[in-house]
Amino acid sequence: MSIAQINPEALFYGVGHFITLYGVRLIGAVIFLIVGFWLANKFSKLLSNVMERRGFDASLRGFMKSLVNIALKVLVVISILSLIGIPMTSFIAILAAAGLAIGLALSGTLQNFAGGVLILIIKPFKTGDFIEAQGFMGTVSEIQIFNTILTTIDNVVVIIPNGGLATGPITNYSLKDTRRAQWVFGMAYGENFPKAQKVLKRILEEDSRVLKDPAPMIFLSELNDSSVDITVRAWAKSSEFWPMNFDIREKVYAAFAKEGITIPFPQMDVHLHRNGES
Repeated sequence: MSIAQINPEALFYGVGHFITLYGVRLIGAVIFLIVGFWLANKFSKLLSNVMERRGFDASLRGFMKSLVNIALKVLVVISILSLIGIPMTSFIAILAAAGLAIGLALSGTLQNFAGGVLILIIKPFKTGDFIEAQGFMGTVSEIQIFNTILTTIDNVVVIIPNGGLATGPITNYSLKDTRRAQWVFGMAYGENFPKAQKVLKRILEEDSRVLKDPAPMIFLSELNDSSVDITVRAWAKSSEFWPMNFDIREKVYAAFAKEGITIPFPQMDVHLHRNGES
């Protein structure tokens, strides 16, 4: 068909129909995109504010805000493409397959992510707590989405994946304000137990870190092969537990030596028999 044979009216009508049909869709898509993105930003910000008021960790708030914001914007874009007329069935199938492949490849990472979210929501410990988990003991320096960072007593940094941390046992030594200390001191057979008990009681009373309530306990707990064991129990604030624990041991050792109370060590008597005589 030559140019001369083209009907100008039909051409004008076709162009006008195309502009009317797709132009309106395009304008609607742009408006939908602007409003959708604005609502996604508002909703994610609202979610972050709600989580902040309820005391959620800052790391979890930031991550959840970004995650929700991105998810909502992806839904907006998919809706716009469908509105324009692009078939989304194949596109969604491709996204689902890609998501499944990525999920299988990152199964361990996703497990750590889920563990991090659980830790930040349930809060079995917080930054600054002294915990024992996964064979390590230390102070929690930072709780991240995928890992938790501990600083041990000898200032070594340990990075523990959150997957195992969320599902394994955790001992939190900082969760309570007070802790009970227990010591076992041995004295030799023949020593005066009331005297040793009096010395131990005086040491506890002179240490201001030992709480009066609950009251300390001192009792004879075991008659061993080489020693008479005295168990001492006392309570202290969690922040003062370790200094008090070590100091009491040192004071007892010095006081027993000063009072002449013998601290035994494992020993064995050997009897030699010669010609039927001992």
